Amino acid sequence: MLKKQQIIYNFFLKFILIFLLLLKPALADILKPSTEIKPEQVIKIQLSALMKNDNPYKDRGIIQTWEFAHPNNQKMTGPLERFKNMIKTESYSMLLNHSNHEILKVYMSNKVATFEVTVLSKEKKYYKFKWQVEKYKGEGVLKDCWLTTAVSQPIPVGSSI
Repeated sequence: MLKKQQIIYNFFLKFILIFLLLLKPALADILKPSTEIKPEQVIKIQLSALMKNDNPYKDRGIIQTWEFAHPNNQKMTGPLERFKNMIKTESYSMLLNHSNHEILKVYMSNKVATFEVTVLSKEKKYYKFKWQVEKYKGEGVLKDCWLTTAVSQPIPVGSSI
């Protein structure tokens, strides 16, 4: 009887281990805010995700961007499905699957950082944005994390050759 219990125990242990190994990549796919992530890195994470929006699954880039949105920003633009629809509008769709981006620091303090972001859309048109991140002042897991509080409307600045 003891040997049969050991076999069952080993089977369930292997099953749980395989389940966790398969689950881990899905959980690790979306980066979470951390106090270790600097302001410019927040924007790089968001833009890099939007650059490959549907890779490895549909709207992964938008979901990643949402993860680094300040809770106040999420209240104004959310819930997530509404945010997805907003990003897909003419105002922000050039961010999806864009081919290149540059980030230039404009202002930096201990609480707020502002950047000028230039994006080359998949249609080979350049757009500039003002992108602002702030250190979260609230409590909980987001305390002292840099999060996006504002992204301006795009300003078209021409086409590439």
